[in-house]
Amino acid sequence: MLEIKDLHASINGKEILKGINLTIKPGEIHVLMGQNGAGKSTLSNVLVGNPAYDVTSGTVTFNGKDLLTLKPEERAHEGLFLSFQQPVEIPGVSMVNFMRAAINAKRKYHGLEPMSAGDFLKMMREKRKVVELDSKLANRSVNEGFSGGEKKRNEIFQMAMLEPTLSILDETDSGLDVDALRIVAEGFNKLRTPKTSALVITHYQRLLDYLKPDIIHVLLNGRIVKTGGPELALEIENKGFDWIKAETTDLE
Repeated sequence: MLEIKDLHASINGKEILKGINLTIKPGEIHVLMGQNGAGKSTLSNVLVGNPAYDVTSGTVTFNGKDLLTLKPEERAHEGLFLSFQQPVEIPGVSMVNFMRAAINAKRKYHGLEPMSAGDFLKMMREKRKVVELDSKLANRSVNEGFSGGEKKRNEIFQMAMLEPTLSILDETDSGLDVDALRIVAEGFNKLRTPKTSALVITHYQRLLDYLKPDIIHVLLNGRIVKTGGPELALEIENKGFDWIKAETTDLE
């Protein structure tokens, strides 16, 4: 599904990613862990096409297509979704209108007719139940006046509506209390299929207790320096990253 080879990227002339290699197959959940500034969010921004970041070398293939040649909206239409650390507010734009426009833009990209109002509202009701999103929130402006937990829950709702094949969750657990974390994680789990995958960026084990990932990667100084199973996340939870840094050489 996703294959990254020797990816280098910079921002404002400073190199952040220094040779990322990563392959994600359909149905897999991969987790990216690392200290602040290691390049985790840079990788997610590069994948979705944030123009502030410059790819200096390397390749990214997504479902057989050269991802780096696609515009950000084309990447979304192809099935890539990013859940932000800090979801933005869009005053004056209702969730209903926002999601209908997004879905119909994706349908147009794939040569399909717009979804009827009735079918859209039915779909919205069904997906809302998945993440336990209050109907009142769905009728308000996008994220305006939402609590942190409501914003994150709304992001998973958007993911449910858009049905991406690869979801990037960039510190979705940040700022969530226990109940909100459970609802967000359970909503995500309900959306999993053998054909969908995810790249989860997190600092904490608590989210992974719900998601049950397949593979854990550690990103340090712009490179993936260690890969393992779910037990690697537990080891990091208990010991931090210093032991990995100590056994890793030639990071500079």
